[in-house]
Amino acid sequence: MTPEEAIWEPGPWEHRDVSANGARFHTVTTGSGPPVILLHGYPMFWWTWRHLLPELATAGYTAIAVDMRGYGGSDHTPHGYDLTTLASDLAGIIRAHGFGSATVVGHGWGGLVAWSAAVQRSNAVRAIAPVAVPHPILLRRAQLHDPEQRRLSRYAIGYQWPFTPERALLRKDAAQVEELLRRWSGTPGWPDPRTALHYRRAMQFRSTAHCALEYYRWALRSIPRSDGRRYLNSMKAPVVQPVLHILGRADGSILPRVSDGSEDFVTGRYERIDLAGVGHFPHEEDAMRFRQALIPWLDAVHS
Repeated sequence: MTPEEAIWEPGPWEHRDVSANGARFHTVTTGSGPPVILLHGYPMFWWTWRHLLPELATAGYTAIAVDMRGYGGSDHTPHGYDLTTLASDLAGIIRAHGFGSATVVGHGWGGLVAWSAAVQRSNAVRAIAPVAVPHPILLRRAQLHDPEQRRLSRYAIGYQWPFTPERALLRKDAAQVEELLRRWSGTPGWPDPRTALHYRRAMQFRSTAHCALEYYRWALRSIPRSDGRRYLNSMKAPVVQPVLHILGRADGSILPRVSDGSEDFVTGRYERIDLAGVGHFPHEEDAMRFRQALIPWLDAVHS
């Protein structure tokens, strides 16, 4: 399998390129009805939603999985990996598909974008379902003040060096990607070899490794800077949309307790579901339970 074959895998969906916020984005769409945008996390790409895409179409939704900036078939830009720019990317992608607003399901970094866009681009966001990630303010607090979470996040400090982390990520056919998936998962045997190969190959495409690490470089380097302070101050505004917060109790990347208090930043309807026996990737580790949690909530939001 080549990186191109992994990224443009055929299936019951359509591959598209759309322009948004000054960049080109690769999206995968299927179905008709109210739009649901699917945003991946690290170290993944749109394919992480392969199970959910046809299920959403069957349930009566337009499902749109996105390769985020710097990943997969989307533009690998030299800048733009801050959450304010990424929120604007999302709003532009929604418009580029012909919708005024959409419900956003985001995993990991995609969940941080969902939280951010709900505040910063609220007109474009109907509801959000952050997966495996707390409200951004709580994540920042935990990374600074929670020793156990700091230990789990130590890898991000190593990403601050130039060049060396990219080489390590790509060494031995991107074996580190599979190591991260296994370490953060709570499900023995996941990922299976085919799934791991997909993610390893996609990370080897163009400058994806560099761009993926730029997300983490902005996150840490912006802490003392004015742009980081402005971003956090903006996130003190409440999320007025409905929120479905899905977490894995065995998350090896972000402790579930870090999400405690996320509801304090929400004035819309807030619901939290903690799934036992799964880790940082509940939508993949137990796709059926994830779907059973998500789709009834979507139906309620759109009723």
